[in-house]
Amino acid sequence: MPAIWDLPDFDSHEAVHVFEDRATGLKAVIAVHSTHLGPAAGGTRFWHYADSQSAITDALRLSRGMSFKNAMAGLPAGGGKAVILANPSRSKPAEMLDAFARAVDSLGGRYVTAQDVGMSEADMVHLSKTTAHVAGLPDQGGDPGPYTARGVYLGVKAAAKHVFGTDDMRDAHVAIQGVGSVGGGLARYLAQQGAKLTLADVDAHRAAALAEELGGVAVAADAIMDVEADIFSPCALGAILTEETVAGLKVRAVAGGANNQLAKGGEGRMLADRGILYAPDYVINAGGIINVLRHIDGADDAEINRRIDAIPGRLSEIWKESDASGSTPAEVADKMAQKLIGR
Repeated sequence: MPAIWDLPDFDSHEAVHVFEDRATGLKAVIAVHSTHLGPAAGGTRFWHYADSQSAITDALRLSRGMSFKNAMAGLPAGGGKAVILANPSRSKPAEMLDAFARAVDSLGGRYVTAQDVGMSEADMVHLSKTTAHVAGLPDQGGDPGPYTARGVYLGVKAAAKHVFGTDDMRDAHVAIQGVGSVGGGLARYLAQQGAKLTLADVDAHRAAALAEELGGVAVAADAIMDVEADIFSPCALGAILTEETVAGLKVRAVAGGANNQLAKGGEGRMLADRGILYAPDYVINAGGIINVLRHIDGADDAEINRRIDAIPGRLSEIWKESDASGSTPAEVADKMAQKLIGR
C-alpha cells in the first residue's frame, strides 16, 4: 500500500487519523481535509470494505467533498469524514461505538461527526454520551431529509429558470430516481406546483404508491434514466452519471439530491457537450447538512431557512460563470469551493 499522501485522493488533507482498538474490534479512519472555515464536519460511515486502503480512500474522498459542501453552503465548518471498517457480519456492539466516540473526542473538537450510511440516529445519541462532538442529534433539528428535499426543490426550480426562462413548474416534466425522504419530498413539492412526474425506486411498490397519490407515473428503477423529460432528478445512489447513461439522457437538465453523481468526473464535460445543464450535487443537496450543523453557530430555524433559500442563487452564480468561461458547472463549483477554503 502506498503512503497516504501518495494516494490519488489525497488533497493536502490536514490530517488522517487511523484508530484501532483490539479489545472492541474497532478499526476506523478519520480524515480531516480542512478546518479553514471551522471544525471539520462530516458523517461517520459504517461499511464493510474489501480492504483497508479502500476505507482510507473513501475517507479521503468524502472528507474533501464535505469541505466543498460546507463551504458552498456558507457554513462555519470545514470538511471531515470518518469510516468504521465493519466486519463481514456488520456487528456494531456498544463497546465498539464507545471506543469510536473516544477516538472522536481525542481530536479535541477538530472533527465533528454525524450520521451517515450504516449509522443510525440512535448510534449518534450513543456516541454523544462519550463525546460532545456529535451533530444531528434529535434536539438539533431532527431528520435532515425534509431540509435536503426543500433545497433540491429550490434547485430544480432554479435549473428550470436557467434552461427554460421560467421557474413555473406547471406541466414541467420531472423524472425522479429514488422516492425516499429526499426524492419523495421533492415529488410532493413539485406536485403542489402542478408538475408532471415520473417516479422510480428500487422499492417498486413505494414508487407506485407515491405516483398514485400525486397523480404521476411510476416506471421500473432501471428505466427512469431513459424517460424523456425536462429535468432528471437523481435522489438515490451516487455514480449514476456514467459515459453510457449520459449518452442516453433525454432531458435538458440534471438536478437532484444524490451524492457523487458523476461516476468519474469527466461526465460533467459530457453533459455540457450535450447541452444538458448540471446542478453540482454538493451545492443543490446542502439543505440537510445546513440543518445538521445548526448547533455549530447556534442557528435557529429562520437562519436555517435563509441558508437553504440561498441555494438557487448559488447555483445561478455557478451556471452564469460556466456559460461565460466555458468551464463546466462542476469545475466552476470546485474552484469556488477551493477559494473559500483558502486553497
